[in-house]
Amino acid sequence: MVAINYEKIKPIRMVSLSEIEENPLFFTDDSCDDYIFIKNNERLAGYLYAKELQRDNTLPITTDYIKHHIHSLSSACFLDHEISPIDLFRVIGEPVTLVKNQNQQIIGYITREDLIIALFKDDAQNTDLLKTILTSIPMGIFVLDSLGRIINFNDAALKMTKRQPDKVLNQPATIIFNAQDIAHVFQTGESVLNQILVTDQMGILADYSPILNLKKAVDGIVIVVQDLPMIEKMAMEIESVKNLNADLNAVLSSIYDEILVLNDRGVLIRCSETMTPEYWVINFKKFIGKNLLQLDEGGPIQPTVIRHVIRDKKKYSAVEETPLGKKVLLVCTPILDADGELRRMIIALRDITETTRLKSELNKYKKELDDFKKETILQQKMIFRSAKMEELMIRARKVSEFSSTVLISGESGVGKEVIAQAIHQMGKRNKLPFIKLNCGAIPENLLESELFGYVNGAFTGASVKGKKGYFEQANGGVLFLDEIGELTPQLQVKLLRVLQESEVVPLGSTRSIPIDVQIVAATNRNLKEMVRAGSFREDLYYRLNVIPIHVPPLRERPEDIAVLALHFLRQFNQRYQKNYLLMPDALNLLELYHWPGNIRELQNVMERLMVVSENETIQASLVSKLIRFDQPLASKDLMIRQILPMKQAKERLEDELITLAMKKFKTTTRAAEVLGISQSSVSRKYQKIVAARVASEKQ
Repeated sequence: MVAINYEKIKPIRMVSLSEIEENPLFFTDDSCDDYIFIKNNERLAGYLYAKELQRDNTLPITTDYIKHHIHSLSSACFLDHEISPIDLFRVIGEPVTLVKNQNQQIIGYITREDLIIALFKDDAQNTDLLKTILTSIPMGIFVLDSLGRIINFNDAALKMTKRQPDKVLNQPATIIFNAQDIAHVFQTGESVLNQILVTDQMGILADYSPILNLKKAVDGIVIVVQDLPMIEKMAMEIESVKNLNADLNAVLSSIYDEILVLNDRGVLIRCSETMTPEYWVINFKKFIGKNLLQLDEGGPIQPTVIRHVIRDKKKYSAVEETPLGKKVLLVCTPILDADGELRRMIIALRDITETTRLKSELNKYKKELDDFKKETILQQKMIFRSAKMEELMIRARKVSEFSSTVLISGESGVGKEVIAQAIHQMGKRNKLPFIKLNCGAIPENLLESELFGYVNGAFTGASVKGKKGYFEQANGGVLFLDEIGELTPQLQVKLLRVLQESEVVPLGSTRSIPIDVQIVAATNRNLKEMVRAGSFREDLYYRLNVIPIHVPPLRERPEDIAVLALHFLRQFNQRYQKNYLLMPDALNLLELYHWPGNIRELQNVMERLMVVSENETIQASLVSKLIRFDQPLASKDLMIRQILPMKQAKERLEDELITLAMKKFKTTTRAAEVLGISQSSVSRKYQKIVAARVASEKQ
């Protein structure tokens, strides 16, 4: 048994967590005991190592902080005041041991250092015990007395130094070890570490540590030795760790993101070697070892992200702005251990200033591209050159910015539906439906159900699932009602209610359905005349005629004939994989025709020309066969029966000559040759003659 000197047993001082929190300077007092024991309901709950807290004095001492540093009693063994060898081996590695008396009452504690000192007494039993301990330790250990003689050792020490026990015991340690190192330890009381000793017999690494008495005087020395093969292995492991560390730093420096590594409490323990100075005005390395949670003012990272990760143990991201105005994406990722406890936090920082700018520009370019696509689609459908159509499209573009009801008027075939589609594509509703309905093409008894829909059982033959009407289908978008003048009076009343209330009631239902639809109506009839005749409701007319758009007939915009003809020719060439060409004189002849069927007639004529042409070159002679230019022209009597201005008389004569030449030769080129004027003059003047004739016929 090893007897413990009662003087070495220190009293237990117990305090509660609340007492420590009320006095946070408690651990900074130099007179504070090394070990403070924590009580809970007057019972011993654990202990604190005061010096450990004094070293980490950058954090406020709170209840949570104290709990984090409490050592459980499982790490402090309970012993009687006399220690058996078994107990000694059990507690030799513990920092503190609680001591009980014979009545099993705790009377105090003893530190590991005081416990080991007891082994150095001149007691044979204790000496044997010390030898047993020394023998069981894998490293080589020599114990020197105050005179520098070897008084104890273990088997590992003899093997490493290649010595026999009788050649070492009670011999001066200088026979093996450096005399200067031994003298330095005795004189200064300081340890001498990592001393390499190489001879023919051995190669060892030696550490010299003093054995101090109560008066802090050196009573002896403990020399711990390791053989060089083991040291070499350790050195290799250290070198491997260094290489891994270097690789890690290289990776951190090479990746695009800049990395910060924090422990579970928010203390910065590592950062990338190269933190971009262009947007950080601080040096992150200065914050290594500091808790970023305590650096709210002027800290490198706002603590909100760190707090979220500590609390939730989940990845969290945020965008912060640096003092230099740069935007930084911050992503904090928790690293958990096998038990799910937080061990580390990895913060990745990425400068997204340029990314944000590029994203903004990309959105701008996308919008411009969408607008360009819309323009391209419109250009593919809207083919014109005339000033009248240019003015019409400007108006349509303006209308598309609103949701006003539009009434498009014009002769059949002028392209009213194309104008309606252009309004839809240029407007804000372009991603929503464009539904078209020809009011004149659906029987009257079905038109109501098509417009407003119906529910199950609304009428005989109705679908059991019901059906959504065109208004519901077009909700949010545009509903194009072509031939609006063909609506019956009953449907005119219902349509008027929809326009006024912005809701529809399906057939067979009593429930109204709210709708948001832009109405674009079209007609080739004169609705004003129909209102006067009583066949079209006046109130509905004014509801529809909010924004009137009149599409001029093709004869009033002859500049568009050539571009439309070439457009249709190109379409048919692509459809039929042909390569037809339209000769200039044929094109000129097309421009002279008055086109009563407008664009639709021109499209049909172009397809017919391709079908009947014997080769892929379309000549004027073929055009003259397919288009009748023999409509009666107003004859001019050249007999002068009254005095006319000379200029007017010349114009009459010129018109008559051009008319006769075109009637005989069919083409402007041949007529120009006979008349002795330019082809363009013949084309322009004959076109004017035809237009005047058509206008006269209308009157």
